[in-house]
Amino acid sequence: MTASTSGPPSLLAGLSRDLAATVEQVGRSVVAIHGRRRIPSSGVVWRPGAVVAASHTISRDEDLTVTLASGRTTPATLAGRDPTTDLAVLRVDDAAVPPVERGDEADLQVGRLVLSLGRPGPQLTASLGLVSAVGGEWRTWQGGKVDKFVRLDLSIYDGFSGGPLVEVGGRVLGINTSGLSRAVALALPVSTVERVVDQLLAAGRVRRGFLGLAAQPVQLPDPLRSRLGLSGRLGLVIVNLESGGPAEQGGLLLGDIIVALEGQEVGDPADLLAALGPERVGQPATLQLIRGGEVRTVSVTVGERPARRGR
Repeated sequence: MTASTSGPPSLLAGLSRDLAATVEQVGRSVVAIHGRRRIPSSGVVWRPGAVVAASHTISRDEDLTVTLASGRTTPATLAGRDPTTDLAVLRVDDAAVPPVERGDEADLQVGRLVLSLGRPGPQLTASLGLVSAVGGEWRTWQGGKVDKFVRLDLSIYDGFSGGPLVEVGGRVLGINTSGLSRAVALALPVSTVERVVDQLLAAGRVRRGFLGLAAQPVQLPDPLRSRLGLSGRLGLVIVNLESGGPAEQGGLLLGDIIVALEGQEVGDPADLLAALGPERVGQPATLQLIRGGEVRTVSVTVGERPARRGR
């Protein structure tokens, strides 16, 4: 009995050809970055002359080279890095390499078939899997804002981070990284990459507000909340102050409990991070806090978070 040419074998063969064609097409824009001691890491030509990579895979800021799909190696310079989103941008002189075609984030759907590509050396690598989870905006452990949570179910090979997440049609949906969550493959969506790339190309860094304090959540007793007229059940107790930092200069003390910033309740350190965007740098911020059983209002001039090298 002869199998129908329109049956499942034919469909699988067609899919296989489409996947191989996608890998070949997008792979022209995937490069190998020589910026660490061990194997090269991956990068993507995101714009003419600009390569996006994972910050944690580039261990030095100078003496960088990039190997293109053609096999040619060219010098690169670090335009900037943002460890909080694990993104870095390199400038290369060769503007002839085509940038990737970026897709629609609406295609980031659970169950969507996707490819991850990398070039941890002269040869291109690929992994096939699924988008396993999609969520809303989130903050990384270093405070970086990511517009959408995207978790992947696919193999994480050497060189995975910094490579593109690609839908079967060949459009890039994000940049892959294993540097933001231990042993879990995540992707940074196009909107996040675009925003960070804009800032790194313009200023070499991403500005973020900084208070110079460490705080942890604490539950507010009901009698205290009732007496002070507070609606939130949690506040942030200050457990450390950076010497000479904005918070110390503004008069904050260890043991103060922050309950609001600019009138918005804060009960988690992520709430503070979310409120300290680049527009806050250099501006006064009004903090409502509890000190000695009484509510006080303190004004602090927001500083700029110092650059930290992420690896």
